[in-house]
Amino acid sequence: MSWVLGVDSGGSGLRIALGSTAGGQPAGVRTVGTTASAEPVRAGPTGIDAGHLLAQLLPAVETLLTRAGTDTLAAAAIGAAGMATLGGGLRAELPGALERSLGVRRLALAADAVTAYAGALGQRPGAVVAAGTGMIALGTDLKAWHRADGWGHLLGDCGGGAWIGRAGLEAAMRAHDGRRGGSPALLSRVEAVFGPAGELPGLIYPRTDRPAVLASFAPEVARCASGDPVAADILAQAARHIAESAAAVCPASGTPEVALTGGLFKLGDPLLAPMRAELAEQLPHATVVSAAADPLSGALRIAAELATDSLRLPPDGRLLHVPTHQDR
Repeated sequence: MSWVLGVDSGGSGLRIALGSTAGGQPAGVRTVGTTASAEPVRAGPTGIDAGHLLAQLLPAVETLLTRAGTDTLAAAAIGAAGMATLGGGLRAELPGALERSLGVRRLALAADAVTAYAGALGQRPGAVVAAGTGMIALGTDLKAWHRADGWGHLLGDCGGGAWIGRAGLEAAMRAHDGRRGGSPALLSRVEAVFGPAGELPGLIYPRTDRPAVLASFAPEVARCASGDPVAADILAQAARHIAESAAAVCPASGTPEVALTGGLFKLGDPLLAPMRAELAEQLPHATVVSAAADPLSGALRIAAELATDSLRLPPDGRLLHVPTHQDR
């Protein structure tokens, strides 16, 4: 029996799963223990903070290994939001650190969209939209990856939770000012959630977790959508942005599958109804499917495939980095 580790690091914290390659789960991996930290891994001017990730990860993994009665890991896969653009420090430090601390010699460092893809579609060609606080679309024909968006809340993530929340807050502030395009309904929800609208900038701008704070307002936009045309239009625009990203990365031939994964889609029909319509218009040759599993399961699956030499997803220096021993 081989033991493998999957990690999912995102805006809502760190999730960790220990699995064994025996069992009937996809790719032959069975989850035997999980744990989580609600504290997101910090990112700074030099990228994602490898030291902060390790400080949370190593004690949690040691606890999981002790409970399982083992001290050996055959492989690990770490999926992290921002890995593609902010993961230089992780790629430089984690291979050596994990080998020294946990004896891990087979390691994959993946963008969270890649682990979302592996969880949703396994190793089949297609496209996955991973949407939570942010939004990224990733597709592959199993020869190369194609990416759209995922550029963060200042440059993109169009249609994601922070985008929806920020648009809802802007509509509320327009109503507060008496400008056109405002939503009294959203202004009412702002004051119920955050307090007086005029104090909102002081509550949001100093926050280091600003994307998560913006995204926290997205459910309020969805709740207002049935009776408020401004809120409904925000969700219609979000659906259009998401479908455009999916169309940009989906294989153009065959009958590819498109999977939707991530907490954003828990907003339900106010977002999903316009999303289905947009996908049908922009990707008529594709089939929209439910994700088979979540990104944490995807990370565990990639680790199991590494351990059994069966990983067929295409390597990529930023999106799916599998370091050699010389990289450590």
